[in-house]
Amino acid sequence: MQTRIAAKYADVPRIDEADAILRSCVHCGFCNATCPTYLELGDERDGPRGRIYLIKQLLEGHEVTTRTHTHLDRCLTCRNCETTCPSGVQYGRLLDIGRDLIERQVRRPARQRIARWLLKLIVPHRRRFGLLLFIGRMVRPALPAGLRAKIPPRRRSLPARPRSTVVPASNSSGPAGTAGSQGVRTMLVLDGCVQPSATPGTNEAAARVLAKLGIRLESVPRAGCCGALAYHLGDHLAALRYARRNVDAWWPGIEGGAEAIAITASGCGPMIKDYGDLLAGDPAYAAKAAKVSALGRDISEILRDEDLARLRPTASGSKVAFHCPCTLQHGQKLGGVVEDILTACGFELAATKDPHLCCGSAGTYSLLEPEMSRKLLGNKLAALTAARPDLIATANVGCQLHIESAADLPVKHWIELIDEANGSET
Repeated sequence: MQTRIAAKYADVPRIDEADAILRSCVHCGFCNATCPTYLELGDERDGPRGRIYLIKQLLEGHEVTTRTHTHLDRCLTCRNCETTCPSGVQYGRLLDIGRDLIERQVRRPARQRIARWLLKLIVPHRRRFGLLLFIGRMVRPALPAGLRAKIPPRRRSLPARPRSTVVPASNSSGPAGTAGSQGVRTMLVLDGCVQPSATPGTNEAAARVLAKLGIRLESVPRAGCCGALAYHLGDHLAALRYARRNVDAWWPGIEGGAEAIAITASGCGPMIKDYGDLLAGDPAYAAKAAKVSALGRDISEILRDEDLARLRPTASGSKVAFHCPCTLQHGQKLGGVVEDILTACGFELAATKDPHLCCGSAGTYSLLEPEMSRKLLGNKLAALTAARPDLIATANVGCQLHIESAADLPVKHWIELIDEANGSET
């Protein structure tokens, strides 16, 4: 695609990258065939090809309006189109650049500004989100059905399960990241912002499973939100502040020999793995951020490379429908990895339809675009339950909570299934 980037954008960070991405698009339209919003709406501007053209117009200096905002906002950032694209167009990166620029140029209506401000004020902050969730659970019975469904019930650990083997880095036996006196392998773990309050059992389950493989997880309290929420809302400066904070928090453990940063929320994986690129222009952080990105590994990547025979799981016989989040299959290109692990551990996987399509969670999308999100959730639940599974498993806290809000079946993180199948012995 031929481009003529406006002179006013000449010094904008990543403008050369945006130009190169635009030029790589041949407008074939294959992407539209797998775009959830295009399939629902049939509007060219609500598919990747149309959005690419809207961003091209923006970068060439044409007028953009709130309508442009609307069509870019409707994108789930599922990156399904990237998996489909024969030209390798990095649509997700282009969309983030375009959103950042238009956010500065086109003033949103007050209601939208307030909603986005509140999301950035609360969700990325673990304690604030935890407090809000606590209050929401207390008043949950009095809320309207639609809102009540969005508030997850409190999860309690089973009495037979031991407490988590995740240890704070500051309390471990020796410097953070060291192998310890008995040669135990060590990995850092991302706690995140939503997961500690909403699904606290996920990291606990991961810790117990990895402990059976001789790996100890260390939690670093100073680390927090990966920055994806702010980044995809067009606030790149805030997102990079979160990234730098996490790099600083994890660095002592990395210097101490931690072999990986374990990520149990697949939605955080693409962001952390992009730290190296996003901070490449920052002399103080470029090298460290690149190292963090290299060490970031989804929990499925970790188990994929271990000897699963050491787990000796006893599967329950339940039929499991696995929803592979977009951030796992399209963002990290790890589609099929969890399915292979579950099969190797003796679980029966239910056949599902259209596994490449988004469930409609997409970070804050279910809150900012509720109508489209509900449609996609309905489609996804029909696809997941067609073979009558006993439960649904997924790999991301956002997808888990979103699907759970409308499902009649239990919805769990897949690592919890592995943990439960291994019993409580250590």
